[in-house]
Amino acid sequence: MTKVEIWASGGGTNADAIMDYFSSSKDIEIAHLGCNRKQAGAFDVAKKQMVSTTYWNKDAWTAENILRQLADRNIDFIVLAGFLKLVPSEVTTKYAGRIVNIHPSLLPAYGGKDMYGEHVHNAVLANGETRTGITIHEVNEEFDKGKLLSQYTVALDPQTEDLNSIKAKIQHLEHTNFAPTIEAWIRSKS
Repeated sequence: MTKVEIWASGGGTNADAIMDYFSSSKDIEIAHLGCNRKQAGAFDVAKKQMVSTTYWNKDAWTAENILRQLADRNIDFIVLAGFLKLVPSEVTTKYAGRIVNIHPSLLPAYGGKDMYGEHVHNAVLANGETRTGITIHEVNEEFDKGKLLSQYTVALDPQTEDLNSIKAKIQHLEHTNFAPTIEAWIRSKS
């Protein structure tokens, strides 16, 4: 059984979609959820899905601690689903080619430190973009610079779009495409 751990910082809607997708898999298990925000909705999602969890406060967020926990849980792959902390380089090195992230833009546009969620959508709006999308990529030691796996796009009408319409379009792309891309990526590594 291939064991996957999801890391999230927010509401957990992507984590929920991923857990649903893999719930009937015979060989890929969402084994755990890690989170760096104590009040994150992702914990409620994990409880509903009966997936164990870990909360990392500032003191617990060390490469040594994270790597020990991952080894104790026999984790094969890590999925960042709205996770807003830079992964320590020791972890990205140990899990090179086995950590994947989703970003709410068509990288390299609107990527990098502090470019997440509404920050990205507001920048897309401010620039009057006619399309946006999501990027699924492997993770390295830099924000949003890992190997590109896939991108999915959606058309925008700069005259009528607002923050909520863009958020809804991006979330639909994420919930539809992230889990199948994760599955194909994991299977390509076997």
